[in-house]
Amino acid sequence: MVGRSGRRPGKPGTRDTILDAARAVFAERGYDASTIRAIATSAAVDPALVHHYFGTKEQLFLAAMRFPVNPGEVLPKVLAGDRAALGERLVRMFVTVWDSPAGAAGVALLRSAVSSEWTARLLREFLTTQVLRRVLDHLDVDPAEVPLRGSLVASQLVGLALMRYVIRLEPVASAAPETLIATVGPTVHRYLTGDLGRPAAEVGPPSPR
Repeated sequence: MVGRSGRRPGKPGTRDTILDAARAVFAERGYDASTIRAIATSAAVDPALVHHYFGTKEQLFLAAMRFPVNPGEVLPKVLAGDRAALGERLVRMFVTVWDSPAGAAGVALLRSAVSSEWTARLLREFLTTQVLRRVLDHLDVDPAEVPLRGSLVASQLVGLALMRYVIRLEPVASAAPETLIATVGPTVHRYLTGDLGRPAAEVGPPSPR
């Protein structure tokens, strides 16, 4: 009998130990500052074992978040096509995922983020690095406006998810997807590419007549 080749799997529970360590490191340091080596150290395993189970840091982050879809796989379709309809395509993708059976994981994550600062940090990192950064890097907007634009988009999408799937506020909870796409999409699009306006304090007092 010929034995199986390749790296031996870790001890039972090693995968869960790595995920727990990853969540703690991502929450403490943020996605960009976290490294596979730091996560491996926290889990008391060899970094090669982390790669063995999860591949890249991005894949590990998605596994740690338990999010139902990989934004890197669905967002290219959102970003392709007419820029004038970008906001509507983003909302369509969002509602399609959350309305599907896979959306249950997103609802669980959102419920946890409302009550847990630790989970809220992970959700902020996920939205910032895996969703909003991918979208805004695709657009020709003032870099100084990127944080505000991203936060505004997140406020619409997370607010929509909270009202539709957690609080279940009617008629948003039972609205047809096309209704939400047509009403929320233009607002998201303005936050992405439109004129954000200037606060009155920046504009200054009106000119005397």
